[in-house]
Amino acid sequence: MTATLETRTTATWDQYRGRLEEYFDRTALDAWAQLTSDAPVSKIRATVRAGRDEMRNVLLSWMPADLTGLRVLDAGCGTGALAVEAARRGADVVAIDVSASLVNIAQERAPADLKGSIDWRAGDMMSPDLGHFDHVVAMDSLIHYRTDDIVDVLGTLSARTRGSVVFTVTPRTPALMLMLAAGKLFPRADRAPAIAPAEIGALARRLAGLPGCSVGRSRRVQGGFYTSQALELLRC
Repeated sequence: MTATLETRTTATWDQYRGRLEEYFDRTALDAWAQLTSDAPVSKIRATVRAGRDEMRNVLLSWMPADLTGLRVLDAGCGTGALAVEAARRGADVVAIDVSASLVNIAQERAPADLKGSIDWRAGDMMSPDLGHFDHVVAMDSLIHYRTDDIVDVLGTLSARTRGSVVFTVTPRTPALMLMLAAGKLFPRADRAPAIAPAEIGALARRLAGLPGCSVGRSRRVQGGFYTSQALELLRC
């Protein structure tokens, strides 16, 4: 990134990171803890839970079945379900989230008998102190950012990655835009900072232009109140 892009991205990233930290740590912690558990939820949240489960399986299916000895970054780990599955495959996972409260829940839920390891952290997934990785996963952690910022962030992460970056964004669809305009994606009390839908074709073309990168697989998961697009960014 140029200095201008770095300054812009850092400012945008820090602004939204603060909003997300407040949302997950204060406003909706209990709701998200319940959503990511086996506890009963409303019909609306049940569709979100099912969609997230399906998307997590998609992203995991794009990674090697055997991750023994590989270093994986779970960028925006939430309550840790994806990090645990990667560690079951033998990965040494750095699982980081802006919400310390969600990370605490993840640590409490994580089983002890994992083939690999998990280094749980609360903080910024963009921190260069995290080092380099074989694979990076960012599930639903980029959905609040504009396309320019998503490209800049993924460019930075891919430069620290030897293999793939698999991630999700919110696709711009007429139905989703109507729901967002009507404010019906979540009940008002639990609503997260604004989602920024992306035009998938334009995003893929921008990502294909990143140095040393190519765009791999793409898949949409859609059902009820969950709509998300998975994409794969590969190091050439």
